[in-house]
Amino acid sequence: MTPLPSRNVLGGPLKPCSTAPLTGFFRNGRCDTCAEDSGCHTVCVEVTEEFLAFSQAAGNDLSTPRPEYGFEGLKPGDRWCLCASRWIEALASGVASPVALGATHERTLEIVPLDLLQQYATA
Repeated sequence: MTPLPSRNVLGGPLKPCSTAPLTGFFRNGRCDTCAEDSGCHTVCVEVTEEFLAFSQAAGNDLSTPRPEYGFEGLKPGDRWCLCASRWIEALASGVASPVALGATHERTLEIVPLDLLQQYATA
């Protein structure tokens, strides 16, 4: 798997999303991606309680620890590299988490327009 260039949606270098918990398709703390990342895990979000409940109801439980995978479970305020399509689904349901633009990979723009991401930007 060859990573795509590490550029963010603003055109600059991709910033880290989170190392605690460790996130990213490559588990390198960044929302780096590659052709094999069919889920496009490129949106760096700060998860909310509402989003975590939505994700669990949609069949993707991100809050329950899974020690067998080295996953401690997310809690509100944690940052996570989320699938761009899941962010759109959460947006449509009124529970989109805030987005860290500098840590969101430019590949996201194939799915989500920049102006929409900017409306949910966090510091």
